[in-house]
Amino acid sequence: MSFRKLKATKTNLISLTKKLKFIRKGENFLEYKQEQLIQQIKSTWTDYQQYKKDYIRSYINIMLILNDTYKEMGKRQVTVISQISKIQMTPSITIKYQKDFGILLPKINYKLIQEERMPSYSFDNTSLHLDQLIIELKQFFKNMMLFAEKEHILLRLAFSFKKISRRLNGLKNVITPGLISDIKLIKEILEELDRENFVRLKKTRDLINKRIYSD
Repeated sequence: MSFRKLKATKTNLISLTKKLKFIRKGENFLEYKQEQLIQQIKSTWTDYQQYKKDYIRSYINIMLILNDTYKEMGKRQVTVISQISKIQMTPSITIKYQKDFGILLPKINYKLIQEERMPSYSFDNTSLHLDQLIIELKQFFKNMMLFAEKEHILLRLAFSFKKISRRLNGLKNVITPGLISDIKLIKEILEELDRENFVRLKKTRDLINKRIYSD
């Protein structure tokens, strides 16, 4: 706020003082919300790190099991079985959003719907690792969804924290100092006017008294 746009009046002084008080409350609220977000980010970061480890571990396990399956069955046969299995399994993903700390956070629900059919392979010509691979793949997709969910939540929280920090810095570094400066300047001008008025009134009183006594 620029003082050049304001007149040095008591009304403006009262108005600016009220604004400063309101902005102080806004600063306190943003600081409180910022602290809440810090705690939420720390908690989410811990979960994120764990889900990341689970996701990477599942991925490594799958690659190892898949490599063993390729060795025993051959890549072509595994690919054929994989293509046939697509008919029997249908992935279902729904994303719902819920508000937390005023932020819309995602909740991913993942299901792998499997029809009641016989496996797309026979037991006499398949690797023992194939069943294990299917089990690990289901767990891998689950871990991947949880990891993606936490990563997105973490990004949303970080973006919100950055937004609040920017607003708080704007208040503390620009708005509040500007108001304080304007209030101080208006007070100084009003005090100077009061002194001038006091001197003027004193001179007027002295002049009146002088005339009275001279008469």
